[in-house]
Amino acid sequence: MDELRRHIRIARGEEPADLLLRNARLVNVCSGECYQADIAIADGMVVGVLAQDDSAHTPYTAHEVRDLQGRWLAPALIDGHMHIESTMLTLAEFARLVVPRGVTTVMLDPHEFANVLGLDGIRYVLEAGRNVPMAAYVMLSSCVPASSFESPYRTLLAEDLIQLLGEERVLGLAEMMNIPGVLGADSQVLAKIQATQQHRLAVDGHAPGVNARDLNAYVVAGIQSDHECTTVEEARQRIRLGMWLMIREGSAAQNLDALLPLVKELHPPRVFFVTDDRDPADIMTRGHIDSMVRRAIELGLDPVEAIRLASYSTAQYFGLQNRGAIAPGYRADLVVLDDLATFQVAEVYKDGVLTAQAGSLLAEIVEEPSSITNITGTVHIGNVTEADLRIAGKPGLVEVIGIEPGQITTRHLREEAPLRQDEIVADPERDLLKLVVIERHHASGRVGLGLVKGFGLRKGAIASSVAHDAHNIVIAGASDSDILLAAYTLEEMGGGFVCVVDGQIKARVALPIGGLVSPLPAAEVVQQLRTLDAAAAELGCSLEHPCMTLSFLSLSVIPSLKLTDQGLIDVETFTRIPLQR
Repeated sequence: MDELRRHIRIARGEEPADLLLRNARLVNVCSGECYQADIAIADGMVVGVLAQDDSAHTPYTAHEVRDLQGRWLAPALIDGHMHIESTMLTLAEFARLVVPRGVTTVMLDPHEFANVLGLDGIRYVLEAGRNVPMAAYVMLSSCVPASSFESPYRTLLAEDLIQLLGEERVLGLAEMMNIPGVLGADSQVLAKIQATQQHRLAVDGHAPGVNARDLNAYVVAGIQSDHECTTVEEARQRIRLGMWLMIREGSAAQNLDALLPLVKELHPPRVFFVTDDRDPADIMTRGHIDSMVRRAIELGLDPVEAIRLASYSTAQYFGLQNRGAIAPGYRADLVVLDDLATFQVAEVYKDGVLTAQAGSLLAEIVEEPSSITNITGTVHIGNVTEADLRIAGKPGLVEVIGIEPGQITTRHLREEAPLRQDEIVADPERDLLKLVVIERHHASGRVGLGLVKGFGLRKGAIASSVAHDAHNIVIAGASDSDILLAAYTLEEMGGGFVCVVDGQIKARVALPIGGLVSPLPAAEVVQQLRTLDAAAAELGCSLEHPCMTLSFLSLSVIPSLKLTDQGLIDVETFTRIPLQR
């Protein structure tokens, strides 16, 4: 009450503010205007905004005054849906990269850690967010596993998630990928949704290809958003049904260019920006949510609206009534821009404190040891031999996963089986590699086998312990011996990526935290990734980021054909199918 009374006195000009930003060119995402204004801040909150065209006003006073000299002042940016694991960085290192770019709030879905560590994975991310210079909120992972065809560390039930719904930085339920469970009114799925609604929190969606009556059923179940739209038609359907459209621009799935025409046509209120999955090289070169703002402006969207889609609209969806705008009562999370059209960030204020300047974080982040003790040493494949990699076959057609460059979807192909003495083998001449998924949480020895087309490898193998969403080991290779060497190398490293050829390790990237994240600085991780990509290219790989592509080949909820440790999955029919009929 005393603090509130003080804020009222400051807002009325009866007491000095803590900080006064004078002569700002204010980007007002509430009204859609830009105008000269002074902004008074106290206790990390905006308490007063006075437009300079009001000749009758008495200027605010403050203990500290900074003259912005006509530079633009906009709300700091919010990422409405992302996975910290996809950055391959700790949350602290991620903050070092993106806070200077103007990103001060993120909504984290830790379902990669949740698949690897169970509830401890979610707790680890919540704990990591306490000591970073950003607001790191968590959406509870709704689908662990993503489907019954995947094998995580353990299944998370409604009663598990309910334990965390009351946590201060938990804002809801993350992407509901179990579409058959929703449409079939599965009791566990509905229990997760209803428990979240009872806490008045958001329920995120994930509904590629769902439309018409099924989409109505998906919405009536209580799901409020979707980030899987790739066409204007899909996006229009969702907006018409009252859903929030999350426009995604990740490293693999990039939908901003395709969906922005709908925003320019309708200017719908229920739209905001998300990154979903971005790798560290992409963040270091292109940026994060700030790159989406720049691109939207380049494509002709009004700059104020572009910033609104990366701030105010996002906050409104999540019920954060005090974030995302520059107005009395809002947190003073602000960016000073040298140029509005190119969104060039000069300074970043977090809770009214100058936190980043000229592209650098000002405060040093001290990473405290985690109380979660099982975050390393998570890769255990058991006694897998070359015999476990052999596929009996016969003449005829075989099911093949076809890579679509730049997408996380795949094609369902049928090719003449590559045979050698009644055994299906890789055939690099036809760009057919063996694809192997090995269960890595409980050393069960379970192995899924298939074929993939589109890598271009002439020999060797590439392997990853990052394999959405259950994160078992996934390997594409031309030789069983190299595939096996890659698997055991990942186990020894505690997870990551590796490229091998003729029994030799050509390149590796260690990700020992959950088999997903590196403890190293971003620049070192990026250099290792570039070395790995170059090694794969030397072996003939035609993909720009082969491990990113590889990591999605076992995601059994994204069409069309995928491979898990349980076998080949036809995502269109949601059934397990034989490699050869």
